[in-house]
Amino acid sequence: MSIIWTILIGFIVGIVAKFLMPGRDPAGFIITVIIGIVGSVIATYLGRFLGMYREGESAGFIAAVLGAIILLFLYRMVTGRKG
Repeated sequence: MSIIWTILIGFIVGIVAKFLMPGRDPAGFIITVIIGIVGSVIATYLGRFLGMYREGESAGFIAAVLGAIILLFLYRMVTGRKG
């Protein structure tokens, strides 16, 4: 059930990251949500592994948003250089 909860939070995180990142977004809504899910999963399990927070703490949500913003930034850098 934990991974399902993480994916649902990642969906929300993807939406939040899209609104927090300024500028034009080359990714569509679906790609941004997927980036949010991946950022959420990475931040959740990495933060728990490093002992930064436990399951259910609000720091996990904040870390997931930061992880998604970083991934979205990297995605924009990679896709912005094409063409």
